[in-house]
Amino acid sequence: PTLSKQLVWEKRFEIMVGIARGLQYLHQESCLKVIHRDLKTSNILLDGSLNPKISDFGLARALAGDHTQVNTHRVVGT
Repeated sequence: PTLSKQLVWEKRFEIMVGIARGLQYLHQESCLKVIHRDLKTSNILLDGSLNPKISDFGLARALAGDHTQVNTHRVVGT
């Protein structure tokens, strides 16, 4: 059986909560706030214990100080 068939909903929920906690840390708890800007399923990696890890920060923006928003002046791609 494939791994997707082995994951029960409880484990899938734990993975989703882990992703949300990671985003909360990046957006609110880190001393340098980070906006990922390209979060998608292919950028979520799972370790050996199926803990989610956010990856590929190529388009990320860092916000200094107490900033909570950023304006994107140039949008590219689709």
